[in-house]
Amino acid sequence: MLHMNNNALHTVEAQIREQAAAYCASNHVPGFVAGVYHAGEQIVVAHGTANVATGAPMLEDTGFLFGSVTKVLTTTLVLRQVDRGLLDLDTPVVKYLPEFALTAPGAADKILVRHLISHTNGIDADLFFPDAKGRDALKAYVNGLASNCGTLFEPGEQLSYSNGGMIVAGRLLEVVTGVPFPDLLERDIYAPVGMAGSSTSAEQAILRSTAVGHFLDPETMAAKPTGMFMLPDTWGPAGGTPIGTIADLLAFGRTHLAGGVSPSGTRVLSAESTALMRQVSHDMATPNVPPMGMGWVLYPFGDTTVLAMSGASPGGVSILCVVPEHDLVFTAFGNASGAIMLQDQILQRLLSEHLGVQIPTLVTEMAHDVDLTPYVGTYRSNQLRIDVSIVEGQLEERMTYEPTDESQKQIFTEFAGGMTSAPPQRYVPIRPGLFAPAGYPLETFDGYLRLLLVSYHDVRDGQARFRNGGGRLTRRV
Repeated sequence: MLHMNNNALHTVEAQIREQAAAYCASNHVPGFVAGVYHAGEQIVVAHGTANVATGAPMLEDTGFLFGSVTKVLTTTLVLRQVDRGLLDLDTPVVKYLPEFALTAPGAADKILVRHLISHTNGIDADLFFPDAKGRDALKAYVNGLASNCGTLFEPGEQLSYSNGGMIVAGRLLEVVTGVPFPDLLERDIYAPVGMAGSSTSAEQAILRSTAVGHFLDPETMAAKPTGMFMLPDTWGPAGGTPIGTIADLLAFGRTHLAGGVSPSGTRVLSAESTALMRQVSHDMATPNVPPMGMGWVLYPFGDTTVLAMSGASPGGVSILCVVPEHDLVFTAFGNASGAIMLQDQILQRLLSEHLGVQIPTLVTEMAHDVDLTPYVGTYRSNQLRIDVSIVEGQLEERMTYEPTDESQKQIFTEFAGGMTSAPPQRYVPIRPGLFAPAGYPLETFDGYLRLLLVSYHDVRDGQARFRNGGGRLTRRV
């Protein structure tokens, strides 16, 4: 195990400061904040502006929306209840939550608790945004599934990144503990981990320094603040509402490094449950979708595994990475979506330069003479249609958002900064069933951005049944 000495971490601090300033200036990212813990030392670096409307600076202790990083907190909460004997991973969810149902009769009955937190549940609810507030928000979400959302696949059969699974898990926690999800998060995670700067609502966050997301004006490239700070309360357990600081996420990451014991010495999770979250629960065996643990995505960088989760909020992006083999935690937030590239660059630099990890090239060459016909067709998931055709010897994808109603349309449009349709995207084959967006250098995909690759799965009778983009499945119509 390589250990950075104190001076090495100061070097890292200077490098991140320089890297963030250069990247943010050239890519119109107003503000960025990042932290690294390594072998007993930690640093936090803040750069730029937290909110261009007010000019408030991004400070080391500025709060931000965790986004989907919350999913690791929700999973930790579920496994805490397993430790307490209140939940069993192999019990059907409906045993605890009888009202849980999907549009297909009986489909929900097959989903086990473990399927919710390992993204193997098949619930087709990725863009389902019921707009409910307050104590009954998660109850309203679960009630809405029965009439709005079906399934993509049989539980355990495939892997598809699942917001719906995490929200159902949040409601499940409320039922078995008798405590509303935001209160449970504060009581069982924030307090024992020592996340003193974290909150679960905009009302709490407004009382301290808090960043807001930004979208770039396509004409001027100026960053404009989002018109919607956060997603509805219904999305809390998937990442809609929790807010906190870099120091808080470092403390949470350190708790997972230390087998479930927080930096203050409080046991938050059993060593067994902490280890279970790191074990592979499903592997799609394709480079663009890393193996999935519980809560954590298990990114392989050569022989080193990085436990990771990134999170999008309206106009912002966060990341949390834990590297158990090297006693390291890295976390960051940028208040424009382009910051994900900077986060990827810092992560790879930490791994290669400071930990001496050899990062292998993920995609070494492109293939020629791949038959494209099995992938042509229309694929769908909740409110999303993807039309795949062959144009000039490449696959071309056209993605269309098809909102169910005006409320869904309004929330998604705000979340996407007003852009709900993307220009057609061309893809070139790496091998049968695996494609890269055209025009990208191959080294783009070595790190976090391997998620930009697209794969097709389960070819039957000369046609692929599923398309996977960004870890999310759509099914052939």
